[in-house]
Amino acid sequence: MDNAKLNSILYSSIQSVKQVGTATAKKLNKLGIETIGDLITYYPRDYEDRNKEKKVFELQDGDECAIILRILNGVTFSRPRRNLRIYKTVAGDESGQITLTWFNQDYIKGKISKGNEYVFFGKVKKIGPHIEMVNPIYEEVNSERKKTTGIQPIYSLTAGITQAYLRMIQRNALDIVIGKLTDILPNELRKKYSLSEYNFALENIHFPKNFEQKEKARKRLVFEELLILQLGLLQLKNSQIVVSGIKMQYKPAIDKFISQLPYQLTNAQQKVFKEIVNDMTSENQMNRLIQGDVGSGKTIVALMAILLTILNGYQAVFMVPTGILAEQHYQTIKVALESYDVVIELLTGSVTKKEKERIKQDIKNNECQLVIGTHALLEENVEFAKLGLVVTDEQHRFGVKQRAVLPSKSNPHIIVMTATPIPRTLSLILYGDLDISIIDELPPNRKPIKTYSVNDSMRNRVYQFIRKIVNEGRQAYIICPLVEESEEVEAEAAMSLAKRISENDLKGLSIGLVHGKMKAIEKDQVMAGFAAGNIQVLVSTTVVEVGVNVPNASLMVVENAERFGLAQLHQLRGRVGRGEYQSYCILFCQSKSEIARKRMEIMTKYSDGFMISEKDMELRGPGDIFGTRQHGLPEFKIANLYEDIEILKEVQKTASDIVKHQMLEGREDYNILQEHLLSLFEDKMNEVALN
Repeated sequence: MDNAKLNSILYSSIQSVKQVGTATAKKLNKLGIETIGDLITYYPRDYEDRNKEKKVFELQDGDECAIILRILNGVTFSRPRRNLRIYKTVAGDESGQITLTWFNQDYIKGKISKGNEYVFFGKVKKIGPHIEMVNPIYEEVNSERKKTTGIQPIYSLTAGITQAYLRMIQRNALDIVIGKLTDILPNELRKKYSLSEYNFALENIHFPKNFEQKEKARKRLVFEELLILQLGLLQLKNSQIVVSGIKMQYKPAIDKFISQLPYQLTNAQQKVFKEIVNDMTSENQMNRLIQGDVGSGKTIVALMAILLTILNGYQAVFMVPTGILAEQHYQTIKVALESYDVVIELLTGSVTKKEKERIKQDIKNNECQLVIGTHALLEENVEFAKLGLVVTDEQHRFGVKQRAVLPSKSNPHIIVMTATPIPRTLSLILYGDLDISIIDELPPNRKPIKTYSVNDSMRNRVYQFIRKIVNEGRQAYIICPLVEESEEVEAEAAMSLAKRISENDLKGLSIGLVHGKMKAIEKDQVMAGFAAGNIQVLVSTTVVEVGVNVPNASLMVVENAERFGLAQLHQLRGRVGRGEYQSYCILFCQSKSEIARKRMEIMTKYSDGFMISEKDMELRGPGDIFGTRQHGLPEFKIANLYEDIEILKEVQKTASDIVKHQMLEGREDYNILQEHLLSLFEDKMNEVALN
């Protein structure tokens, strides 16, 4: 079968797999499974070893194992409430007896017969001498055992899809393609890194005969996933290097601007600005990420780059995630540049239609040198006369495709800033198409934020402390993981907490509420009230994670801190400690788990965001490094960047060698890999070509 025909099979609808109808296809779509290719690359999240067999006397609480038992009693039935039907029987072997219990499985009564022997597999509950297995699967002893033996894959599910069903259709899909798939990795690569062949890897990641084969399969698939990404990013980066940029001249006025700052730049800020200047005065377009901890002074470095752009006769754009933050930057930058005769405009969603049209006309006519705004800047009809620099703050909130919209209008230099501390091992994955600068030094006058982890027993004392802080003239944040109370999730909700504390615990104080379900204009009004000092305590969801600068706020209280990623907690903590006052962060942790305890320990012990993010990745894996999976981190199907760090190192070297020696262009055995890369990165490559 040729590659084109096989590819068409992989892109075939999931309904072309046996046992998949229209209704189940819709349910599978919720898991991101729409084609045969999606299904066979929907990898197990875990495995169940059903080869383990025990006798009754060997069973321990929590065991998951197979056991051969004879049924000693008939199946009994009870119905304690309308939607609950319980079936029970007693079974045993020569060493003891066990109770078997099924909930709402009505077929059991007619299938299990007294006196017959079956193999059961399930989880053991043992309290004292009483042993029970709940909802075990079973097969007759003398049947061809398919369900109660072997290594069984466990998949993430959605409502209406069971493990048994997903295993069955996975098997059906594999039967269509196994043995017919062309390996995209050349033989020499597989040999060099002891990687299994692709068909073998797919079969054994889903249905391994033993764990050794599963590990071989996994290594192969992880290697391929990371290699494709690394090669794609390297090619993008190399494509961008040849894009000619706007060559600017360094201006002495920049030195004057720096000398008039009310503080001295840190060594890290000076180093990063030097890297920016080298980029902007070269022939090539700058694509640079500035990573810096909260309060490290990224904005002033960006402002110096903006001033350099304007002094060279070009326009600059400063794009931020929220209207209130745009407003704050607008006011601050206006003051900083007031002696430079710069026309600055603010363009956000809350600007009136008439005013918006005027601003757009000024931008088009080159009568405005600096535009500060939100995603409103990404609208198609914003035209720049001479765009020279695009600065994007917290870029992962805009998305890669949005980031490309403005630069596509010309070849401006690009600075992307983030205060989210990304482990160095992740930077190349997230921002592999950018050069990376790190501001890893805080200004010398910053006081460390004192951080404490507490449980509910300290709640009254915390509320007393909030009153004390407010009485001293300061302000406080209280962060909740939810907007409204939820039956599914036990966590504090912003709306109910704000109501409760304003009526009881913090009665008499001015309480504000802000959350993601509010309209932008309402959020901005509340945030402006807090920034102005009219609101003493702000109850909020994580919408303030990237928010306004309120130097008077000196206390951050986080409810259900265990529900946030550590990098996110560190971001939230960075909302305080911006003024001259000693600041505090109090983390309410409701979980008693060991991992929650360790995570709170990290927060109280470390103040370096990069160190925290490395520790967070060690504990949780990279998939949730930002707290929830929303910030543009690649959705790996099988790789785990912490677990697979050694493979990542091999991959980075391999990708570098392949690009360096131009193997993708000059080697026939690399043709399939090149085709695969082009199919995945074609849009992005075209984007670069257009520039």
